[in-house]
Amino acid sequence: MLMRRITLFSEGIYFQAGFGLGLILLLSLPVSRTWLESSLIMHMLVQIPLLALAGWMLGTGLFKNRLLSWNERGIPGLLIALFALLFWMIPRWLDAALSEPLWEVIKFITVPMLIGVPLGISWLRMSGFARAVVWTNGISMLVVLGWLYVAAPVRVCNNYLVNQQEEFGYVAMLLALFIAICWIGLLFFGSWKQPHNHCD
Repeated sequence: MLMRRITLFSEGIYFQAGFGLGLILLLSLPVSRTWLESSLIMHMLVQIPLLALAGWMLGTGLFKNRLLSWNERGIPGLLIALFALLFWMIPRWLDAALSEPLWEVIKFITVPMLIGVPLGISWLRMSGFARAVVWTNGISMLVVLGWLYVAAPVRVCNNYLVNQQEEFGYVAMLLALFIAICWIGLLFFGSWKQPHNHCD
C-alpha cells in the first residue's frame, strides 16, 4: 500500500490534485478576491480562468481514470463545461457573485467542478477536430462578448463602471486575436495528432 501511494505521488496524481485545491484556497482568500474582483478584466479573464485551471488540475489528478464510461470521446464533459461557462458569462450572475456571499460560494464551487474538471477529463479523449471546434468557438465567443461590452450604451454589470466594461471588451477582443494567431501557428507548424490516451 505504501509503495502504491509513493508510485501515485511520483506520477503526479496527488501533486496535481493538491495544486488545484491549493489554488482554489488561494483564490478564495479575502485579499485575493478583493484584488481579482476589483475590475471586470481581472474578474473574467484572470479569476474565473484560474478557478477553471484549478478544476482542470483536480480533474486530471483525481478523475483521470474515473468517470469515463459516460464521457464518450469527451463530448458530454465538454457540453457540461460549455453550459457552465456560458452561465458565468451572463452579467447578472457576475453581479450576484459580487453582491451575495451565497453566489460567491457557488461560483467557487461550480467553476472548478463544472468547467475545469469536465475539461480536464475530456480534453485528451476528444479528437483533434473536436478540439479545433472548441478553439474556434472560444475565439468567436471572446470576440462577440468583447464587442457587446464595448457597444453596450449602459452598464452591463452594476458593480463595474461603463469605462471598465469597455476596457474589458477591448482586452477580450485583443485576447481573441492573440489566441487566433497562436492557433493558426499551431495549425501550420504544429501537430494535430491525437496523443496516446491511457484512459481507454
